[in-house]
Parts: sequence; structure tokens; C-alpha cells
Amino acid sequence: MLPGYLLVRYFRRKNYLETGRGLCFPLVKVCVFGNEPKASDEVPLAPRTEPAETTPTWQALKLLFCAVGLQVSYLTWGVLQERVMTRSYGATATWAGERFTDSQFLVLMNRVLAFIVAGLYCLFCKQPRHGAPMYQYSFASLSNVLSSWCQYEALKFVSFPTQVLAKASKVIPVMLMGKLVSRRSYEHWEYLTAGLISIGVSMFLLSSGPEPRSSQATTLSGLILLGGYIAFDSFTSNWQDALFAYKMSSVQMMLGVNFFSCLFTVGSLLEQGALLEGTRFMGRHSEFAAHALLLSVCSACGQLFIFYTIGQFGAAVFTIIMTLRQAFAILLSCLLYGHTITVVGGLGVAVVFAALLLRVYARGRLKQRGKKAVPIESPVQV
Repeated sequence: MLPGYLLVRYFRRKNYLETGRGLCFPLVKVCVFGNEPKASDEVPLAPRTEPAETTPTWQALKLLFCAVGLQVSYLTWGVLQERVMTRSYGATATWAGERFTDSQFLVLMNRVLAFIVAGLYCLFCKQPRHGAPMYQYSFASLSNVLSSWCQYEALKFVSFPTQVLAKASKVIPVMLMGKLVSRRSYEHWEYLTAGLISIGVSMFLLSSGPEPRSSQATTLSGLILLGGYIAFDSFTSNWQDALFAYKMSSVQMMLGVNFFSCLFTVGSLLEQGALLEGTRFMGRHSEFAAHALLLSVCSACGQLFIFYTIGQFGAAVFTIIMTLRQAFAILLSCLLYGHTITVVGGLGVAVVFAALLLRVYARGRLKQRGKKAVPIESPVQV
């Protein structure tokens, strides 16, 4: 905060703060200190909007729309993610083709499209007055870029089912980050379900043999990358929870985080000289260009489905849908890409998803009893 304080003193000496003159100070003020909310600009952020004339049939249709939208968006996203990172492009009878290796370029495409979608949404739909200092988004943005990079890179070393199961187990580091960042306390059943998730993941990893293209060393590299993904993603969700204290909407959060993500990834790619190479790869392989674009569209649309589903039906329903999506993603990956899962590994998967559903059930019971449960983690970035 010292640089911001010095800037304020400079502008005061120039008489810009008191008179409001100058073009730079409003920008500096928004970036460093944010805006004070005004009562006239407040937009109620009710978690749900249920009109009086809503019928059970209409609610069921909306729930079906949300479930199908989430499943289609993220199942397609998962299939394309594995296709882009693990398969070759341009293969012929005499040439094995080439693989796309720059995960940062994919992260950039995802973030640019998400930024555009969030910007258009904020432009045409009324939003609360923005009050958070802009620089605060950079922390969540940097950790989000790093988690996405680890997620893509891990697919070079471990199977997609392993990655999905690792994502399902991120409840454990999220709880740890919650204690460190937000000073949260947790119930006994939350520790119990976290332990069951650990057991299930261990059963799956210890029973599943290595992929044909993997060695023990590469599998270890993949697990380290998955650990990085989980750690960075846990920090992102907890930092975003703290930012929501500024009474912003989820789409504003999406816009701010993706803005800095675009800056970080473009700067990194330019510094490495990889931006032009990624563009050339798209030019050489139109199939890759279509896959990367569809991957980004599914990611951006999926985030909008997340916000709409939570707003209409709450976080518990959303979590159930996404838990089922993870199970479907493992099944779909095994069918399309030939991954094998042993009986013990299958039991481990069942234990993980049973523990996740148990968490949803326990939170629902606490809510019925009027107790305050720890909020369900709602991913703003995927």
C-alpha cells in the first residue's frame, strides 16, 4: 500500500485530489483504492430469484436446462482438453504428426474469450457499483493462470481420469487454505468426508497401473503438477471469497480476474516468443484451431451456467450436478481414449463421489436446522 499512499500524496500536492482535475488520478484511485459504493447504484444480489407465478413444471424445465448446459459444456471441455494435449495433429500415413505443447497459449485463448463474454454481460446487464481495488484481482488471476497451466501440463503425464479424481479431492487443500487465508473453522463431518476422499483417491492411484505412454518418473511429474493445480486453485477460490466482501457480482469477478489473466499470459508468451508459434500452429492445423476455439467457448459458457444455476437453485444443487459431471467425464474418457480402471480403482472412485454427495447432504441438513455451514466452493474459473 506504500506506493498507493505516495501516489495520493503526489496528486494532493498537484491539487488533483481536491479539485478532481487530471486524467490519471481516477484510474489510480480505482486500481489502488476502489470505489465507495453508493446506495443508488446498489443492485440486490439475492441468491435466488423465484417469481410468484413460477410453476413446478417451469422449475423442472429450468433445472433440466441448467443440468444439460453444465454437462454439455464441461463434458465437451474435458474431451477436447484431453484431445488437444495428448493427441497429434496432421498425422498421415507417412508422418506421425505433431503435438501442441504450449499450455499457456490455450490458457490465453480461454481467458480472452471469457473476458469478452463477461464484458458483454456486464455491458448489457445492470451490475452493482464496482468497489474493489483493481489490483486485488491480480492475486487470484495469477494463481488461476498457474492452476490452469498445471492442469493442462499434467495431462502430458497422467490420465484424464486421474486428473478428474484429483480435482474432486481439492476439498482437502481448500479446507487448509480456508484456515490459513480466511481463518475458517470446520465441522467434524467435513474432516470425515475429507478423509474418505483421501482414502478413495489413494485406492485409485495405488491400484491403477501406469499408462502405456508413461513411466514412473513421468507419472510422478504429473502428480506434482496436479498438486500444484490443487494448491493454486484452492488459493484462488479462497481469495475470490474474500473479494466478494466488496458486494460484486460473479460476472464482475469473472471480468476482473480474466482481465489480469490476459495481461499475465500475453506478457509471458511475448517474453518467451511463444505467442507467434502458437498462432502458427493454429495456421498449420485448422482442426486444432477449431478444437481450441470450442474449448474456450465451452469454458466461458460453462462459467455462465455456473452462475445461473447457483442463482436459481443454490450451491447444493450445483455441486450435485458437477459431481455427477465428474463421474460422467471419467466414464467418457475411458470410452473414447481407452483408459482402464481396476476393480479397486473403481471402488476408490465410488468412495470419492459418495463422500462428495455426503458433504452436500450434511450441508443441507445443517441449513434445515438453521446452522451456518461453510459455503460450498463455487468455482469461478475452470
